[in-house]
Formats: sequence, C-alpha cells, structure tokens
Amino acid sequence: MTPAAAEPTESKPLRADARRNRARVLEAAESVFAAKGTGAPTEEVARAAGVGIGTVFRHFPTKEALLEAVLVARLHRFADEAEAVVAADSADPGAAFFTFLGGWIEMSSAKNAYFEALTAAGITLPKAKSEIGGRLLGALGVLLSRAQAAGAVREDLVPGELITIIIGVAKAAEYAGPDARLRDRAVTILFDGLRPLAGERR
Repeated sequence: MTPAAAEPTESKPLRADARRNRARVLEAAESVFAAKGTGAPTEEVARAAGVGIGTVFRHFPTKEALLEAVLVARLHRFADEAEAVVAADSADPGAAFFTFLGGWIEMSSAKNAYFEALTAAGITLPKAKSEIGGRLLGALGVLLSRAQAAGAVREDLVPGELITIIIGVAKAAEYAGPDARLRDRAVTILFDGLRPLAGERR
C-alpha cells in the first residue's frame, strides 16, 4: 500500500508550528538527498532540519514516505515553473524552449533516483505522475509549438517524441555522473538535433 506522503499524515489540519516543521523537514531532505543520494539516513535529515527524529516520523512514518513527499513537492514545483514560462510568453520562443528543456533534463536525472528507490520498496505514484505529467506535457506542447513557429525547432517534432528523447538524455546525464563536461556535451548534441537543418531554417 502506498504511503500518503504527498499530504500531511495527520487527519486534522496542522498547526502553524507543525506546518513549519514539516516544510523544514522537506527542505532539509531535498538538500541531503541531493548531496548524498536517496540512501542518506533519516537521522541526517533530522539534524539538517534542526528537529528531532521523532518530529520527522510524526510527519513521515517511513523513509519511503519522506522520499515520496520530496519527489512530489519537487515535481509540483517544476510544473509551476513550466506554467510560469508559458505565461511569460517570451519574445524569444526558441530560447524559452531550450531553457525549459534543459531544466527538465536536469530535473529528470534527479527524479529517477527517487523513483528507483520507491520502486525498490514497491511504491508507485500513479496519481501524482498523471496529474503533474499532464501539466508538464501541456506546457511543453505550447513551448514547442511557439519555438517551431519561430523557426527555432524542426517542424516534424512532436511532444511524444521529445519526451522519449528527454528520458534518454536524462539517463545519459546520470551515466556521466560528476563529469559536467560530458553531461553538457550530451545536452548540446540533443539541442543540435532538435534545431532545423540548414536548408530548413528561416
């Protein structure tokens, strides 16, 4: 059974101090897991948050519940950012598209580690993935069509193909590990392949 980690585990609304503690734990957990991986102990998260381990477990009864909550919060935040990029309606659609795509690739690399840890524990996130995925696909479709209309992206590309490419490059970024030059090179090659061929450019 999947822990309900995306929302507070308490049935009643949290007091202001409890909400602050929960937010502090989530923020600390994201920092600790980013620095040391999803295998970092919960005790280290508690120390980083400046709370006792009991406080962590009151909000997140298991390590998996904490991982799930961090992942869902991160995905929601990225979806908010994506919709903000769409709403901004940049005067340079190509730059907006490629900047967004770079952020998605970076986020996907980190997200994979959370999914793998949760999958190993037998936990899935169908509802969160469906809702957030729909928001991201919607934003991606708008940014892609704007970039194509501006002649910055090849016209034959569709969102479904782009998702497959993003997943592949995110995996490549994971494989590169700490080699920033290799990661940047992989992303550069991807971006070059998405741009129109010389004869197609306007």
